[in-house]
Amino acid sequence: MTTKHWRAAHALNTSLPGWLVLVAREHVTALDALDAEGHAELGTLLGQLSQALRTLTQCEKTYVMQFSETPGHHHLHVHLVPRMPDQPEDRTGPKVFGYLDVPEDEQIPATERDRIGLAIRSTLAKQLTGELR
Repeated sequence: MTTKHWRAAHALNTSLPGWLVLVAREHVTALDALDAEGHAELGTLLGQLSQALRTLTQCEKTYVMQFSETPGHHHLHVHLVPRMPDQPEDRTGPKVFGYLDVPEDEQIPATERDRIGLAIRSTLAKQLTGELR
């Protein structure tokens, strides 16, 4: 999913279905470098995508995190992560990053990431037309 200021995609190297990353389309390294329109769009996207994740994954809530400090990833990106009802205690809060950078054989396959992405797009369309509240 792409908007004027953001691109949203499923994280590639995660074992948690629904882990999304919103990447700023303009090269910035911090939230305060965005203009007002970029900030507003981020807020709207976070709300809409959180609702879609709740609908699709039955998560209890979503976590929102932004650091942009990993070597090679200083570009502004925001993690939107489903917090599942049965999530183990050692994977809650900041420990959720245990689901990221996992070995390839534990990662969500590309076909499943694509399926989730299409389902999110469909759910967002239903939200916008009022079919889903």
